[in-house]
Amino acid sequence: MRAQYAGQPFAHRCRVYYEDTDAGGVVYYVNYLKFMERARTERLRELGFSQSTLAGEGLLFVVHSSEARYHAPARLDDELQVSAEVTELNRASLRFRQQVRRVADDVLLCEGQFLVACVRADTFKPRAMPSSMRTAFAGQAGTGLSIAGE
Repeated sequence: MRAQYAGQPFAHRCRVYYEDTDAGGVVYYVNYLKFMERARTERLRELGFSQSTLAGEGLLFVVHSSEARYHAPARLDDELQVSAEVTELNRASLRFRQQVRRVADDVLLCEGQFLVACVRADTFKPRAMPSSMRTAFAGQAGTGLSIAGE
């Protein structure tokens, strides 16, 4: 089944701080992963799910695998827009396609894919996402979403 959604993909805005930069004055490469993590967390929050509440219910999300490509540097004080689009929805995992763009000129700085697994907090074994969460992601996803288990 393919979900159809004509809206814009989710995006989170953030600013580059001094602590995000390296000695050359550009964003240190690993910090793009942090920006993308924050966007995924805010995506959950926008859908009505708080990481702290989920953890209290024994559910965690962990990154299973990641891939990033860097295109241009971000610098101190740049405002960034970080997208978090679900491209694959499975019973116990989500695949995100993400981009980091500079707001001032819409230049693509970094892009990546992340497979995020839903696990039990006590054992770190895979567990099914709550049906309300799967429904929320399916209803808000971009076109071309692959949904397993339907």
